[in-house]
Amino acid sequence: MTVTVAVNGVEKDYGAVKALRGVSFDLGPGRLSALVGHNGAGKTTLIKLMLGLIRADRGAVRVLGEDPAAGEFSARRLLGYLPENVAFNAALTGRETLAFYARLKQIKPASAWPLLDRVGLMHAADRRVGTYSKGMRQRLGLAQALLGRPRVLLLDEPTTGLDPALRQTFYEILNELRDDGATVLISSHALNELEDRAEHVLIMNRGLLVAQGTLAELRSLAQLPIRVSLDLAPGAGGVPPAWMNGSGAATPHGRVMLVPDEARKMALLRVAASDSRVTNIEIMAPTLDDLYAHFLRENSA
Repeated sequence: MTVTVAVNGVEKDYGAVKALRGVSFDLGPGRLSALVGHNGAGKTTLIKLMLGLIRADRGAVRVLGEDPAAGEFSARRLLGYLPENVAFNAALTGRETLAFYARLKQIKPASAWPLLDRVGLMHAADRRVGTYSKGMRQRLGLAQALLGRPRVLLLDEPTTGLDPALRQTFYEILNELRDDGATVLISSHALNELEDRAEHVLIMNRGLLVAQGTLAELRSLAQLPIRVSLDLAPGAGGVPPAWMNGSGAATPHGRVMLVPDEARKMALLRVAASDSRVTNIEIMAPTLDDLYAHFLRENSA
């Protein structure tokens, strides 16, 4: 896989505060990654390094093969960025604002108008930004980040202020970019939103990258139990089958059992599926919230 963003042994200090401590990871094209961590974990510092707004004290950052903090960062026009709190000139209209950023990226302003429609702002394109709601300003920020078909898109809490319908549209746009080969990195606290969308997760804690990988890889590393919920037929008499060995917790309709790994899960499913008293099976793998809490506890120990 070609690497579009490479972070190697990066450290960044703010006085006595160690914002980043030996962080290393690679991001590739055509993948949506999630950067998660509590406030102060180092997420925004990492994004600033990738944008070239600050320079690492130690280690190296490369974006599209270049040092973003170098004076001549020619790949800058191929980056898109949406900050957590967008701020635009309140006296300009939405169309004028987008035209300004289009000129900065050296693209024709007219090519930006479809983006206003894509984020649901065409009806307000000629209104002053000062009259926009927070959600509308966030939409304008997203349109700005999408200018010029970015190859690397960095998003800091991007769905703040967006209604559910626009959140769905937002992720549809990101999927289109990813499928077009872009590298998409989302820094967010909305773990439930990212669980079924992020193909790669980076977990930060107090400046350290404590875990990274796909959800399947993180679950394998964490070794958290898998919950298997089994509903039993009413005629079962409330007595669990012998193969349950009296384990698990009783529920109004059956039993919830905890299994330590995939192999035990599959063995349990084979037995349960062959028992006519089992009317329904639900599997609840550890969520991203569960994994996040686990790795933070492990790192704090």
